[in-house]
Amino acid sequence: MNNAFTGGSKRIEVLKIQRLVNGQTVFALSGRMKKEHIVELEKLLEAESAGRPVMLDLKDLTLAGQNEIDFFAQCEERGVKLTNCAPYIREWVTRQRQKK
Repeated sequence: MNNAFTGGSKRIEVLKIQRLVNGQTVFALSGRMKKEHIVELEKLLEAESAGRPVMLDLKDLTLAGQNEIDFFAQCEERGVKLTNCAPYIREWVTRQRQKK
């Protein structure tokens, strides 16, 4: 039985946030990000010490929509570095930032 399925037909998609610290804070995101995850991630980013570099590692992020792309663009504007972006996410974030 595959743990990614329940009832034989619905796939469970989750976002996992892992916090790593070694001179900078890295939040490694994995899974599918949805609008409701933005609030949680914003709280984590706000709780970080001022002046400490913060990165979002998107290497294992499997899906993001317009709300999440807007959020990532805002993060970059605030100095949060996005790393390991899928090419479509990087392009989409860049377009969002150019619109402003």
